[in-house]
This record gives sequence, structure tokens and C-alpha cells, in this order.
Amino acid sequence: MSKPPDFTSRTWLREHIAETWAFYHPRGFDEAGGFYQFFSNEGEILDRSTRNLVCSSRYVVNQAHLYRLTGMEQFKAAALHGARFLHEKHRNAATGGYRWQFQVRGAPTTADSDDNVTYGIVFVVLAYAHAIMAGIDEAREWLNEVVDTLEQHLWSPNAGLYADKASADWSRVDPYRGQNCNMHACEAMLAAFEATGEKRYLDRADIIARRVTVDLARANPRNLVWEHYDENWVPDMEYNRDIHTDSYRPWGYLSGHQTEWAKLLLILRRHRPEPWQLPRAQFLFDETMHWAWDDRLGGMFYSCAPDRAIYDTAKHQWTHAETVAAAALLALETEETRYWIIYNSLWDFIWSHLVDHRHGAWFRMLDGDNALASSEKSAPEPDYHNIGACVEVLLALQGRVAAEH
Repeated sequence: MSKPPDFTSRTWLREHIAETWAFYHPRGFDEAGGFYQFFSNEGEILDRSTRNLVCSSRYVVNQAHLYRLTGMEQFKAAALHGARFLHEKHRNAATGGYRWQFQVRGAPTTADSDDNVTYGIVFVVLAYAHAIMAGIDEAREWLNEVVDTLEQHLWSPNAGLYADKASADWSRVDPYRGQNCNMHACEAMLAAFEATGEKRYLDRADIIARRVTVDLARANPRNLVWEHYDENWVPDMEYNRDIHTDSYRPWGYLSGHQTEWAKLLLILRRHRPEPWQLPRAQFLFDETMHWAWDDRLGGMFYSCAPDRAIYDTAKHQWTHAETVAAAALLALETEETRYWIIYNSLWDFIWSHLVDHRHGAWFRMLDGDNALASSEKSAPEPDYHNIGACVEVLLALQGRVAAEH
């Protein structure tokens, strides 16, 4: 393993983003449609047919990031390829909805789904927003359409939040409510505002952030962000309690979601600063680091119960990526050295255990003893969280340098 670099170096952050994405590009490009989404840790394509909406969208975001960082046309072309695939293949032209998953080759499987899943659709919003920022003008119309569709079918003005899922024809809305899709809706709306300057997107991000991190958080035992609710937005503390395999609806307080919300609150503060944002971001981050950090072996545990007992000891790459970004933004916002100490401690762990120094990209998951717990990369995580985190830190550091001059 190479010597750890200066993790605050803007040059190194750019290099690490490029090196990480080299695992997927051009290997992931599929002329037949979209991008391959399932890889072994060594880079073998494991599934050439399945297309998941989240992964399809995250590919566009990453390609747009790389184009904006490098100016290389190959990345803009790949982002356009992916955005058109979303609009032409995932999108249901008759309903305006987006298919959750389907096959581009061979017969459909039982895993195929035409349901409208909010978690997936808000990533389409994010993808189109980043496509616009990469200079893909045709994505403007697509962005307007998908946001209007979300507002019409899934937004609840009374709740100030989105429902989680609807049938393909929009005739039935699932009674389950979750914070996860709303967190990513906030992320997507912030990006849409940055791409277009339209105030309505910032307004929507602001409403969601307040509802989840203030109102709903105060309605549960630890003043943290709980995952699951009934259709009246009453916390459901038992939903999926004994199920460790549902990656979209996991039980417990997720460490990565607390710190991801801290990051989003600071991005919101960048555009619309208000007194409540920084204290909430600090509380969510600080409280989480108290229980989530493994003092014995390093790294962050995945989740805990309401009594702070660790529920899932797995150490996911996305958790560490989001926490790195939040630590850097808090360090820059507060000028408190302790956040840089946490930032560097996280990177030391990531560099030692999560970065694949042989084949590239990051490993998806470790167990509680830091042993590799997955033989696959991507699906639906083409290193979107860690590339995005590095981009966010890079932009924040560049902003600090610009402000100092």
C-alpha cells in the first residue's frame, strides 16, 4: 500500500476522483443502452442486462462530475448517453413515470418492476440537474417534466414530504413513508437549484430539510433521523426490525444518514443561511460519531438501536464517504480543528481498508472486524457517494481559497 497522501490537497482529490472513476470508464459503457451495473471487485462484468434506475442515474451524475472537473468531452458524451437512456428507456412515455428496473437483453425476470419508486425518481432529478451543469441543454425539459410528475403524484403539501412509492399507473400510493427518499429529494432539489437558479427548487429542499431533521427528528427518542413512518408520518419503530438484508429500508438509526443530512444542511446553508441549520448539522454529526466510531478497529458502524446499542456492525463505503464530506464542511464552516481531525481519521481508515489499491475504486462493505464483506462493486453504487464526497470537499476547499483572496 502506498503512503497516505495529504487528504486535504485539492490536487490529490482531483487525482483520486479520476483514479476511482477509471474502474468504471470506459469499462461500464454499453452501446446497447446505458451502462453495465454489476462488477466483481476485479472488474469483471457480472450482469450485462439488468438496468436499475438508481444506478443508471448515478452514472450520469458521476460522468457529469468528471466532465466539469476535467473538461474532457468523453465524459460529457457519456453523461448524455446516460441521460438519454433515462429519458428514452427508463421513462414511461404514457405516464411520465420511471421504471425501477428492467432488462435490456433477454426475457424479463421476476425482479423487473414498473413501479414508480420515489427514491429512484429523485435520482433522475439529480441526474438531469448534473447533466444541465455539464452543458447538456436538452436535460432542462426533462428536468421540468420529472419534477412536475413528482409534484403531481407523490408530493403531499400537508406533510411537506414525498410518499415513497406508487403503482406504475399512479392509481395506488403505498402507505409506507420513509425519510430516505426525502433526503435524496432534498439533495436533488439543491442540485436542481444550482443548475437552474429557480427558487422553487430551493424552497422544496428547505421544506424537506426542516421537516425531516427538525420536526420528525424531535418526534423520536434520540432527536436523530429515524427511517420509517406510517402514512400519517408517525414513526414506525418496529418496521424491518429483524431484517438485515433490506438495503433500501434498513432498521435503526443509520450513521451515514445522520452525517449525510449534516452535509445537506450545510449545502442548504450555503444558498439560504438560517440560524437553525448549523446547530442541527453539528448535533447530527457529533451525536453520531459518539456511537458509530469503532474505537477498537476504526471505521464507522452502520446502525444503532434507539438505546444506542450497535445494531449492524457492517462498515459501508458510502457511510464513510458521506461522513468525510460532512466533516470537511463542518471544519470549514466552524473553523473547529476537531472536525479536520475526524476528517483525517476517516480518510486514514478509508485509505487502509476501503480503497482498492490494486483494481481501483472502493470496496463496497466490510464486516465489523474490517474483513471484506462483498465480492462486488457498483449495483447500485458506482462509487457515487465517494466521488460526490470528494467533489464536494474539493469545491468547498476551492471556495475557501477564493474567499481568502
